[in-house]
Amino acid sequence: MTKTPPTVPSARRGASMTVCRADYANADHAKALVLLLDAYAQDPMGGGHGLSDFAKANLVAALAARPQAYSVLAFDGSQPVGLVNCIEGFSTFACRPLVNVHDVTVFASHRGQGIAEKMLALAEAVAVERGACKLTLEVLQGNVGADRLYRRLGFANYELDPALGQAQFMQKWL
Repeated sequence: MTKTPPTVPSARRGASMTVCRADYANADHAKALVLLLDAYAQDPMGGGHGLSDFAKANLVAALAARPQAYSVLAFDGSQPVGLVNCIEGFSTFACRPLVNVHDVTVFASHRGQGIAEKMLALAEAVAVERGACKLTLEVLQGNVGADRLYRRLGFANYELDPALGQAQFMQKWL
């Protein structure tokens, strides 16, 4: 079991910030996860459209059913303010797990307080516990603040050989 970092004083007077691994069986954590992910989905950086009713009703159970998934939550007192969702994959070249940091969001009211950095530190600690060889993530080019944070934390564009260029993240809907 991952140890939760200690409570860290918030930048806001009198409040306390906690970062913890989400317990999908905990009703408060489940509610927080859906609330935060829906808010992120509604943000332009999350696509600008909220979660479907189906996703809201089934997301937590679907994550709980996947042992390769884990989430990190941040709370300001009892108020949820941040979320990181992670999905374990596998690096065939390294023959070890890797972890994709799939979603990172912090409510606008709480940005600039180091919350995303603390959540990513816990996500990384869990990845190390799982024997992962690396963390991966994608970020929109226009999300300058997130890009700056990720680079400061050691993330870089993926390339095997500079002569061949950097990898592109692509998708195909099914």
